[in-house]
Amino acid sequence: MEQLEGQIASAKISMARLSSAQLYYVLSGNDFTLDINNPLEPKIVCMGNNPQKIQTYGAVLSLYVSRLIKQVNQKGKLKSSLIFDEFPTIYLNNMDSLIATARSNKVATCLGIQDFSQLRKDYGREQADVILNITGNIISGQVNGDTAKQLSERFGKIMQDRESLSINSADTSISRSKQLEFAVPVSKISSLSSGEFVGIVADNPDCKIELKTFNSEIINDHDSLKKEENSYQDIAPVRKINNSIVQQNYLQVKQDIQEVLQAEMERLINNPALQHLIIKKQAPTD
Repeated sequence: MEQLEGQIASAKISMARLSSAQLYYVLSGNDFTLDINNPLEPKIVCMGNNPQKIQTYGAVLSLYVSRLIKQVNQKGKLKSSLIFDEFPTIYLNNMDSLIATARSNKVATCLGIQDFSQLRKDYGREQADVILNITGNIISGQVNGDTAKQLSERFGKIMQDRESLSINSADTSISRSKQLEFAVPVSKISSLSSGEFVGIVADNPDCKIELKTFNSEIINDHDSLKKEENSYQDIAPVRKINNSIVQQNYLQVKQDIQEVLQAEMERLINNPALQHLIIKKQAPTD
């Protein structure tokens, strides 16, 4: 019993972080559904985290995304894309299964991470290795250490020309040979400049790609991009919200929870077959 009480106390501490009127307001209501690839009601869902409260809001985002994935990964839906930037900040169980099965349901999954070690820290070595190895397309900027080494090994080796020059007092000789070397060495990946990327892509049986590995640079027209950004318009507010509305919703949710608890307790008390589920705590004696 003491061990159970300790576990309950630990859960209360974690759940207390989620007890805010603003979060209650966002999580309640039925403004839209999460089936983004519904042929009748397609939609775009964009969610963001707060860097100062990653652990708190990460749990909420994980809840939303887990529910969204179950509704999206189905037959007969529209083509869709799931893009997770800073993926390690949320936790999704069985992400490897999503990557493996969602492709047949026309769902493209894109994971953005800073470094492979970050994924290992938050997901564990075993699951992180599975996620890395099961992906067909990888695009990477400048990374170091073990991540650069694994990428270099994944890109493979190619035959490269080697030339050596030997000079002595008698003559000068030049020898040429071919040697199997890494297509993109670790030193190259570790020294990429901003805008330079290396990667490997997967193809389809009806659309073969001869050169799957690439090392290229993205050249942007920054003036045009700046001009486009300046023409952006603010999104119109859906509704006007004040503290009174948020607080009233918060109190209503807590009241609904109390009513549910009371109804369940009455059901357990009035049913002899379920009365053993009630835990009665004895008052401490002096």
